[in-house]
Amino acid sequence: MGMLSLPGFLSCGKKKGFSLTNEKDAHSSGSDENSERGNWSSKGDYLLSMVGYAVGLGNVWRFPYLTYQNGGGAFLIPYTLMLALAGLPLFFMECSLGQFASLGPVSIWRILPLFQGVGITMVIISTFVTIYYNVIIAYALYYLFASFQKVLPWSDCFSWADEFCSKTRIVSDCNTTLHGEIIHVSYSFVTSNNLTCIDGTINYKPVQFPSEQYWNKVALQRSSGLDETGRIVWYLALCLLLSWMIVAAALFKGIKSSGKVVYFTALFPYVILLILLVRGATLEGALDGIEYYIGRQSNITKLMEAEVWKDAATQIFYSLSVAWGGLVALSSYNKFHNNCYSDAILVCVTNCVTSIFAGFAIFSILGHMAFLSERPVSEVVDSGFDLAFVAYPEALSKLPVSPLWSFLFFFMLLLLGLDSQFATIETLTTTIQDIYPKVMRKLRMPITLGLCTLLFFLGLICVTQAGIYWVNLIDHFCAGWGILIAAVLEIIGIIYIYGGNRFIEDIEMMIGKKSRLFWLWWRMCWFFITPVLLMAILVWSLVTFSRPSYGSVLYPTWGTAVGWCMIIFCVIWIPIVAIVKILRAEGNIVQRIVSCCRPAANWGPYLECHRGERYSHIVDPKKEKEHEIPTVSAIVY
Repeated sequence: MGMLSLPGFLSCGKKKGFSLTNEKDAHSSGSDENSERGNWSSKGDYLLSMVGYAVGLGNVWRFPYLTYQNGGGAFLIPYTLMLALAGLPLFFMECSLGQFASLGPVSIWRILPLFQGVGITMVIISTFVTIYYNVIIAYALYYLFASFQKVLPWSDCFSWADEFCSKTRIVSDCNTTLHGEIIHVSYSFVTSNNLTCIDGTINYKPVQFPSEQYWNKVALQRSSGLDETGRIVWYLALCLLLSWMIVAAALFKGIKSSGKVVYFTALFPYVILLILLVRGATLEGALDGIEYYIGRQSNITKLMEAEVWKDAATQIFYSLSVAWGGLVALSSYNKFHNNCYSDAILVCVTNCVTSIFAGFAIFSILGHMAFLSERPVSEVVDSGFDLAFVAYPEALSKLPVSPLWSFLFFFMLLLLGLDSQFATIETLTTTIQDIYPKVMRKLRMPITLGLCTLLFFLGLICVTQAGIYWVNLIDHFCAGWGILIAAVLEIIGIIYIYGGNRFIEDIEMMIGKKSRLFWLWWRMCWFFITPVLLMAILVWSLVTFSRPSYGSVLYPTWGTAVGWCMIIFCVIWIPIVAIVKILRAEGNIVQRIVSCCRPAANWGPYLECHRGERYSHIVDPKKEKEHEIPTVSAIVY
C-alpha cells in the first residue's frame, strides 16, 4: 500500500480529528500521529520526561562526592570525556531505536530476535529497581513530614538518643605538659588542673551526631543486620503507600497525564537547588566547602589514577539511565520525524550541568557545617544515604529557620525521585502494551493501578527494620552488572550484527540525510570506543567485586547468595530466549542462528506511511496482531 495523498489528510493517513480505529485510549488523542499507541502531547512533555528520568537522586548525592574525592575540578575532565565517548552515543542510540520502531524495550528486539532476552533483562532489572527506588522516595516523604516541626527532631539528642550521641566532638585524652614533662592523660584531668592539650595529640571519643542516630534509631529503626528482619515500620509503610499512590495518580492516563505532571516535578527541583545555593553561598565557611568541591583543592595529578576514570565512566553511565529500557520506552511515543539527535544532546548536557550545579548547593552548606563544628570539610562530606539523610540534614538543622530549609531539601529529593519513577513504571506499562495492545487500550487505568499495588506489596520487605539492608543489596547487585551486561550486548547486537551503517540509514529516515563527516564521530564511538569502555567497566566491576555491606555491617553468606540469585534471574533470560528462538527457527543449527540474527519480518517503522522503499516489504505489525492470541509466549515468539 502506498502513502495516502488525499487532500486534508495528514502524512500518515489520518484526517484531523479522525481516527482509523473506533477504540479510544487515554494514551492517544485526535492530534496523535500514531492513533494506536499515542504520542506525546508536545515536545516539552517528552523533553521534561527525559530530563526527569535522567536527572535523579544520584545527581545530588553521588556526583558531588565523587568530584570531591577524585580531584575536584580536575574530575570534570574525565567526566566530560566519558559523556562524549560512552554516555551520549548510547543515549542517542536508544532514543533513535525507540522512536524509529515505536516499540518498548522488549518488542524493539524485532531488530535482532536472538537478543530479545536483553530487553527482558532490562525490564526485570527496572522492576527490581523501581521497588527499592520508591522506598527511598518514602524515606524522603518521612523526613518531609518530620520537617513540619518548630524544632527539627534530629537537631539535638532527644529521648531516643543513647550515651554516644553528641552535637560536638568529645575529647577523650591528649598529651599535656606538667612540671616540665610531657604526659598522656585523660581530658578530665586536663580540665580539672587547668592544663591545655598539646596540638596534634588530641583523641576524641567515638560519638554519633544526632542526625545519624535519628536516621538509624527513629527513621529506620534499623536492626543489627539482614538476619534480623524485625517488624514492618508502620510509618515508612504508609509513606511507601503514599508514594505509590502519587505514581499511580500521575500515570493513570499514561504519557498524557505524566507528560503534564513533569512540568512541575522536573522543573521545580531547579528552583529549590537555586534557593539552597543562594542561601548556602551567604553562610560563613561556604567558600571552604566549594573549594573542596571544585576550587583550589583540585588535584590534577588524580587523573593519573585509573580509579578516577572508572568512577567518571560509571557515574555517566548510571546517571543517564541508559540500558534500563526507559529511554527506548519514552522515545517510542515520539512522532517519527522528531529530531532525536538534538534531543539526546540537550538532555545529556542538562543532566551533567545539573550534577555540577547541585554540587555547589551541597558543598556550600556542608562547608558552613564544617565551620560551625570546627572540623575539616573532609570529615563532614559523605555520599548516598549518609549524605541525604545524615550529613545534609545535620547541616540544615544548624541554619536559622531550619524547618523551612529541611522541607525544601526533602521536597526536592521527593520530586527528583518521582519523575524518575514515572518513567520506570511507564517502561513496564509500555512493555505490557506492546504485548497486549487491545487489553491495554481498554484497561490502562486498572492495569497501572494493579501494577503499582503489586510493587507496593513487594516493597514491604524494604520497610522492615532490616529494610535498608535489602535496599542496599538490590542496588549492589541489580543496578550494577546486569545493566552493564545488557548495555554491552545491546551495542554489539545493533552495531555489529544488525549493522551500524544500516542503523544509521534508519536514523536518517527520521532526521534526514547527514554527511559522512557528521557520522564520523558516532561511527568511531559505536563501532569501537563505547563497546571497549563498557567492557572495561564490566571487567573492572567483576575483578574488584567485594561482598556487600552497609556501613560496618557485613552481609551474611545467604544474603550475598540472594544477591547473586537476583542478578542471575535478571540475565538468565538472555540465553533462554536465544535458545527458544533458535529451536523455533527452521533449518540446521547454522541456518537457525543466522535466521535469528536477521530482523523479524515485521521490523521497521510502526506506521506504513513512514516505511518508504526500504521497508515496503514488511509485514504490517497491526495486521499481524489481529491474528495473535495474547499469551505469555508472545514475549519470545
